[in-house]
Amino acid sequence: MDAPVLVLNVNYEPLNVCNTARAMHLLVVGKAELLQNGRGVIRTARRTYDRPSVIRLRYMIHRPRPHVRLCKREIFRRDGYRCQYCGRTSAHLTLDHVHPRYRGGGYSWENLVSACPQCNRRKGHRSLREAGMRLRSRPMEPSASALYLYGAYLERNHEWTEYLQGW
Repeated sequence: MDAPVLVLNVNYEPLNVCNTARAMHLLVVGKAELLQNGRGVIRTARRTYDRPSVIRLRYMIHRPRPHVRLCKREIFRRDGYRCQYCGRTSAHLTLDHVHPRYRGGGYSWENLVSACPQCNRRKGHRSLREAGMRLRSRPMEPSASALYLYGAYLERNHEWTEYLQGW
């Protein structure tokens, strides 16, 4: 009952991912309809229900454009789990402020990059020019496309691909 279920708006826009129990509740009370069943059935004492994989709400949910949350994991993901100074892939990355915080650099997408511990120590609390280092790519906020937001689920839920392509 904890398997992920893709929830679509009435216009087929991806809204979020919920668990099977929540999706079943939405289906049973009539707030959603089943679009994709890729997981078999759920049996109760009186009925048998299709186990949902993709559901669509029966009413429109108006919401602001989604943004990618600024956190350590998303910065590493944006940078491809590579150090932005030397290009090495590492399981032990750190965050580095391009413009040091004590000099007015903030906590933003444009000021945070992934760095290996060696490069982070080498740069220290200096600017890029003072440290004689260069960034491999300009840091910016990733676009919040449906594939970016829900792409991690596609490996186990291939049937979601057609619903995430256009968004």
